[in-house]
This record gives sequence, structure tokens and C-alpha cells, in this order.
Amino acid sequence: FLAAWAFVGVALLLTFPMWITVNSLGDPDNGVIFAGYIGSFLMAGAFLSIGSFVSALTKNQVIAFIVSAVICFLFVMSGYPMVLNFFKAWAPGFIVSGIEAMSFLSHFQEITKGLITLQSLLFYASLIAFFLFANTLAVEQKKAE
Repeated sequence: FLAAWAFVGVALLLTFPMWITVNSLGDPDNGVIFAGYIGSFLMAGAFLSIGSFVSALTKNQVIAFIVSAVICFLFVMSGYPMVLNFFKAWAPGFIVSGIEAMSFLSHFQEITKGLITLQSLLFYASLIAFFLFANTLAVEQKKAE
């Protein structure tokens, strides 16, 4: 996990020359850009931890990829207004707010506005920790079999 996450970090660092170019051509808000990098790095870690967990559950890596992509897609889509409006029509308010709270999109959008809140950091950190812990349990269970 850490190697893959470091690889993502290096890939993000390779976009740094674009940031320099944008700064030479204009006057962007560097705090927002830096926050976007942090948000991208955290969301990538969450995606990787979900993928690692699903990979530990399946024997076929293609199935692991498809299931991981679907789970990550659901985490992202749960924050779209159209999805939330669908649930608002029939679900109680606490369910809708719970769905929105579990959305990658709402936390990522908050970070990309330059607001790096403790809530968003804890969301990504706890999600990463949960799926890595579940991954460890899945691997230990397979060892026991």
C-alpha cells in the first residue's frame, strides 16, 4: 500500500512544473492549488486501500479491479446532488446526511476550495485505516485456511 501511495505521490509531484508555469503566466491562488494536491493524495490513498482490501478478498485480480472500481465509484457518486435529491424524495434526513458524509466528492470539494478541515482529514485517514485493517483481517483469514 505504502509503495503504491508513494508512487501516486511521485506522479503528483511530476505535475509540479505545470504549477510553476501557471504561476509564471498569471497569479493563481497557490493555497487552493496546494490543497488540491493534498486532497488528490488523500483520495488516492482511500482508493488504494479499498482496492487492496477487495484484492485480498478475491482470487481473480480482474474481478478485484471491477469490484474496487464500482465501490470507489459509489463513494464518489454518493455526493452528487442528483443522487442526494433522489434519496431526499423518500429517505429520512439522517440517511441522506449520512450518505453525503460518506461521499468522497463532498470532502474533496471542500479541500479543493482551500478548506483543509479536520473533518475531511479524519474522514480520509479513518477510511484508509479501516480498509487497511480489513485488508489485514482478510489476509490473516486466508492464511488460516
